Amino acid sequence: MSKVAFLLANDFEDSEMKVPYEEVLQAGHQAEIIGLKKNETLLGKQGSVSYAADKAISEVTAAEYDAIVIPGGSSPENLRLDPDILQFVKDADRAGKPIAAICHGPQILISAELLQGRTLTSYPPLKDDLINAGAEFKDEEVVVDGNYITSRTPKDEPAFVRELLKVL
Repeated sequence: MSKVAFLLANDFEDSEMKVPYEEVLQAGHQAEIIGLKKNETLLGKQGSVSYAADKAISEVTAAEYDAIVIPGGSSPENLRLDPDILQFVKDADRAGKPIAAICHGPQILISAELLQGRTLTSYPPLKDDLINAGAEFKDEEVVVDGNYITSRTPKDEPAFVRELLKVL
């Protein structure tokens, strides 16, 4: 079974973490929450869920994981300037590992300069940011481009999870 890294910081979109995380575990895969600090309690912006970071990003490498999930909300904004987060996704991308990002999740891919020539979707107000980073934007419930799986909002979670589980 696969080992999946969930990149998480405070103010994530509750269901965009909870639904994929629970589905990955239910399918028999291993999931680890990677934050900026180990054991830090991370709160969802809706206040319905919280998680503790299993490990700090400084303690892990992309080689330890088979896939990455980046939930949306304000979490990606809180992670995107951390050099270890950026190196982690760059290394995973270089190795061709699946990277699933929903809502604001692609902000990390923008900051890691990984979107040139790629096709993605995201929370619709990020369209210009994706295009300016060199990506083609599609307003669809899920877009799969190579190792990238992207979705727009919580209403797209079923398609997002379906495509994630396919690659695991």
